[in-house]
Amino acid sequence: MENIETLYGHVPASLFDACKSIRLLVLDVDGVLSDGFIYLGNHGEELKAFNSKDGYGVKALAQCGVDIAVITGRSSDIVHKRMQALNAKFIIQGEENKYDALKQLMNEHGLSTEQVASIGDDMPDLGLFELSAIKVAVSDAHPFVKRQANHITQLKGGRGAVREFCDLVLQAKGLLNISHGASM
Repeated sequence: MENIETLYGHVPASLFDACKSIRLLVLDVDGVLSDGFIYLGNHGEELKAFNSKDGYGVKALAQCGVDIAVITGRSSDIVHKRMQALNAKFIIQGEENKYDALKQLMNEHGLSTEQVASIGDDMPDLGLFELSAIKVAVSDAHPFVKRQANHITQLKGGRGAVREFCDLVLQAKGLLNISHGASM
């Protein structure tokens, strides 16, 4: 735990222990994997910026046996392509009711609340929190979402917050070596 605390600050032992049981990490997109800005071009094209450090963390978790799910209210080819490239197992887009989507996913794959962590930034993500043992808010999340979380990242959404949590899970599972990256 010393490595994670050196990088990101204090991590309560109870959170560190809970990370050992995580089999599914559920992510929102806008404000979590991206900075929350939606860039629209003159011809209707939509652009999103993704942080490569977050991408490395997601890919490392996926390669170490933690399934990755994205549940987002918006639909975008950009998100689908990016999540496929990062080996996300479940990509659920255009889903306003995130609670129902996650509940169905958990039922279909025999997952319990203790095996699920979620990262969110705004009110629609609270449905994910209801079904997750670990409820993570990015540091620039809405204040109400932060109050519902049991962990708040040091970094902002789209700026390394996802990587921060991925590093925590990897270390809890004994798969993180700060000097060499994840043991994959």
